Amino acid sequence: MSKKIIFINSHPIQYFAPMYKYMNDQGVNTEAWYCSDESIKGGFDKEFGVKITWDIPLLNGYSYRFFKNYSWKPSISKGFFGLVNLGLIKQLFREPKAVIIIHGWNYFTHFMVLMLGKLKGHTICLRNDMPLSHEYYKKGLKQKIKKIGLKYFLFPRIDKFLYIGSQNKLFYKSYQIKEKRLVSCPYAVDNDRFKAQFKVIKPNISNIKMKLGIPASDKIIIFSGKYIDKKRPLDLLHAFKSLNSPNCWLIMVGEGELRTSMENYIEKYQLKQVILTGFVNQSKIAEYYAIGDLFVMCSSLGENWGLSVNEAMNFDLPLLLSDLTGCSCDLVKNGNNGFVFKTEDTDAITINLEKILLKNQLSWTSSSKTIIDNYDFDKIIENLRPLLLL
Repeated sequence: MSKKIIFINSHPIQYFAPMYKYMNDQGVNTEAWYCSDESIKGGFDKEFGVKITWDIPLLNGYSYRFFKNYSWKPSISKGFFGLVNLGLIKQLFREPKAVIIIHGWNYFTHFMVLMLGKLKGHTICLRNDMPLSHEYYKKGLKQKIKKIGLKYFLFPRIDKFLYIGSQNKLFYKSYQIKEKRLVSCPYAVDNDRFKAQFKVIKPNISNIKMKLGIPASDKIIIFSGKYIDKKRPLDLLHAFKSLNSPNCWLIMVGEGELRTSMENYIEKYQLKQVILTGFVNQSKIAEYYAIGDLFVMCSSLGENWGLSVNEAMNFDLPLLLSDLTGCSCDLVKNGNNGFVFKTEDTDAITINLEKILLKNQLSWTSSSKTIIDNYDFDKIIENLRPLLLL
């Protein structure tokens, strides 16, 4: 029997599940071990502020296991001790040698697998998405303890560090992780699905715009994310007000606790060309990307990558990203397929909106669609296959 890859996740995730299926389809024996079934059962999402059940299959096409959670406060949103899956740790020692890929160390279960996995002879891989640029803002005793713990206790027990992008690689490098222990494993979405949806939707773009009350020739800015502080949606509203263009619209796809503040701002300044959609599920979000002319993400600390950017690029949208959006170093070729601005600088957002939408100042020598082709499931498989030989 060939060695298999086992991913350990807190719960089934809409971005990862299609990758596991694809890997199996390509002959890579892939399994997922889950610590919680919260995303399957559906329920109230604290950040979205609404009840959510994803409408794409999360368990199709690959083997998976759910393990009982013994936590006294069981939830993926309850911190380190929110996931205590003793059966998973026990199964680790029963399992034949495998490549074990653990997503982060922020739960008891994940931490213990990272600490103990090598004792059974497994190849232990960490796939964490922390960008080095965010670390500069973290100070104090807690950060010093974390650095000591990672460098001297956790990281020596890990065989390979799977970096998702350049900032994440720099994070590992800051802990003196040698190049031979680093493997590129970029964050990716189901590019094929989004591109296929775009092909179907494209002939109907004018009809979709008409249903939304948007003239066919007007330009549309797309924001996709939770209405929460980390995403800084009010920055974009402020910049859009300053843009003051009668032929531009702003569609903010999402939901969250800042909705009331956003609605108050829209009403105060009579922003007639802003649409707040509410939560949009995976099967419908393609329609909004398809009608867009620009994708904007203005997030701050905590936006370690930003997979909505990957989604938007499959619709060949130009990008305008904050410098603290983790993927900005990798997915934006400044002046080519977009611009990067300093986080919280709303004047810079307005200036770049003008450059892209009103002045056509992008060279577009490499399109977003071309760039995102290098961030796909095939690239991940190509880089993970050699680990099966270890």
